[in-house]
Amino acid sequence: MILTDTHTHLYSEEFEQDRGEMIQRAIKAGVSRFFIPAIDSTCTQAMYDLEQDFPENVFLMMGLHPTYVKDNYQEELAHVASELAKRKFYAIGEIGIDLYWDKTHLKEQQIAFRQQIQWAKQYKLPIVIHCREAFDEIFEILEEEKSPELFGIFHCFSGTYEQALQAISYNMLLGIGGVVTFKNGKIDQFLDRIDLQHIVLETDSPYLAPIPFRGKRNESSYVVNVAAKLAEIYNLSVTEIAQITTENSKRVFGI
Repeated sequence: MILTDTHTHLYSEEFEQDRGEMIQRAIKAGVSRFFIPAIDSTCTQAMYDLEQDFPENVFLMMGLHPTYVKDNYQEELAHVASELAKRKFYAIGEIGIDLYWDKTHLKEQQIAFRQQIQWAKQYKLPIVIHCREAFDEIFEILEEEKSPELFGIFHCFSGTYEQALQAISYNMLLGIGGVVTFKNGKIDQFLDRIDLQHIVLETDSPYLAPIPFRGKRNESSYVVNVAAKLAEIYNLSVTEIAQITTENSKRVFGI
């Protein structure tokens, strides 16, 4: 059984004390593919170090996270452009709009999101979208940028059934993580109406740990708990969930 964690911040300082052991725990649990989103330029070297330590398991993205879009966002975008020109990445992410923490840089977030979508098209890469309290703003840009070259993953999807269908209409898969196990998460109530071909698994570790670890540090081995919840929702075995969602991840990331 091969499980894929399509979104995990393995370079996070929260793993400083036991990163190697944590990754080995995940591999032992069957989670052997880790896709690593970028945040800003400060995490780039740590991502490269991870890839060097686990070359068979770690696959890197490049991008500027919306909550890190500040007054210096043009410098940060220049860093993204520079890294994209140097080497291979498997996605542009995580990118998007976040209006939960701060609305003051909405315009800059929109500019950064659109620019990075255009780079994704240029490099024929998927995008990995971060959306928090910003579905309308995200969909507006996706509508304007939609094309056969635009595809990717709606990371940590937590919207409604209608929003799920809209995301899928833009060639997006839904990244499903710990939220699906929460009593108030709501997505478990309609997920069985979404064909599994549109679903990939993720943890977003160290954040959003699934039940029974909610409130604690998340880690990639817990993608097994997400798969178990999906097995329950879709009335399939965990092995079948692992196989289908990993195939979906191969399709979107090209590996």
